[in-house]
Formats: sequence, structure tokens, C-alpha cells
Amino acid sequence: MIGIDFGFGDIEAELWRLVFAMTRIGAALLAAPFFGAASVPMQARVGLAGVIAVMVCAWTPLQAPPDLFSLGGMLIIAGEVLIGLSLGFILQIIFAAPVIAAEVISGTMGFSMAVASDPSTGGRSTALGQYFAVVLALIFLTLGAHLEFLSLVIKSYEAFPPGETWLGAERFEYIASFATLMFVTALAIALPVTLILMIVQIVTGVLSRSAPSLNLFALGLPAGVLAGLAALIIAFPLLSGQLIELSETAVESSASLLAR
Repeated sequence: MIGIDFGFGDIEAELWRLVFAMTRIGAALLAAPFFGAASVPMQARVGLAGVIAVMVCAWTPLQAPPDLFSLGGMLIIAGEVLIGLSLGFILQIIFAAPVIAAEVISGTMGFSMAVASDPSTGGRSTALGQYFAVVLALIFLTLGAHLEFLSLVIKSYEAFPPGETWLGAERFEYIASFATLMFVTALAIALPVTLILMIVQIVTGVLSRSAPSLNLFALGLPAGVLAGLAALIIAFPLLSGQLIELSETAVESSASLLAR
């Protein structure tokens, strides 16, 4: 069946079927936010992919392709990886919007130097970016959107059966179009705070021109930080609403990839 026979019969066939199902699921978990975070141990990812693959094998007539290790079989595996990465990558693109907004706000407030290690990517991001990421994670998990995403991964076997996983130019263009949504959402999140900070900077500049003896840096930096923190507190209801809508949009966008 797969070109390699260890002599275990049906048990071996079921094992290769399970491994084949884990290919798409593991790729989706690797590319998706939260599941693919650098802080999540690889053993946990493999274990979760295995648990979901067991359910997929029980609920669907999924079969590993014949001659799995031949050229045709490797192309089928590449298609499975492509589908999984595409589903997770859409979430990753959209979830980058709060990080971009945090970078803009931090630069305006003077928080650019306050950086910390980002556990989701393994890189570094601003302290405000960590705040937005934590809030978004809580909202995403509270809404149960992570369960909806896992359900989409399972449903993808109906939309893209093994061997029919080539997305085509239209779907690649559709995935790339989410970059526009990412920047628009980042602008919408950052706009209220940056608008208030711009007004504070204008007022500070007018005061420094009116009273040249005032130290612009000593006055402007504390005023910008205080105004930014006050603006974040005032705009939190608006921010939470935007992040809720963003979480819903992320799952709907992944679902639309299967429906197009």
C-alpha cells in the first residue's frame, strides 16, 4: 500500500493512515497563532495533532495514498501541508494587526525602548504589544474560536480531499488579500490613541514656543506617556469590541477559504 511493509498487517495500515492525517493537522497547528507559539512544547503539538487525527480517522473515510513514499505520494503530502499552512496562515496574518497597532502606539508614546520577549513568536515586541496579545488571546479563547478553528481543519477534508489539495492562483490571491485587512484593522485600533497623542504633542509644541524656557523633552515625554495611558483606558471598550470582531473575522476568513 505505501511501498514499505513491516509485516504488521492492518495495524500498520492504520498507523500510516494516522500519520497521514496528522500531516495536515500538524501543519495547521504549526502555522496558527497560540497553537504554534514558540512557548508551546513540540510534544504538546504532536500529541494534540495525534488526538485530532484519531477523530478524523474515525469520522471520515480517509485513506493514506498508495506508494506513500513515491513521487506521487510525496506530492500528495506536500498538498496536505499546503492546506494546513494556509488555514493557519490566515489566522496569523489577521492576528498580526494588534501587534502592528501596538508598535505604532508605542512609538508615539515613547515606549519603543520597552521591549520584551514575545512567547508566541520567540522574537521581541513592545510591552504594549504583549498587552494587546494577552487581551486578544483571552478573547479568542473565551469565544471558543480555537474550537471552531479545529473544526474547520477537520471539515477541510471534505472541501479538499487528499490528492485534490492544490489551491490555485485565485485562492493564493485570496490569502494574500488579508494583508489589506491586517493593515486596516491595525489602523482602526491605533487611530483613537494616536489621535489623542497627536493633540497632546501639538499642545506641547505650542507651549514650548510660547514659553521657550520650558524644556520640550522634559515636558513632552511625560505628557505623552500619561496621555497615552489615559487614552488606552478610555478606549478599552472600543478596543475589546474590535478584538472580538477580529477574532470572529479570523475564523470566518479561514472558513471562507474552504467555501470558495
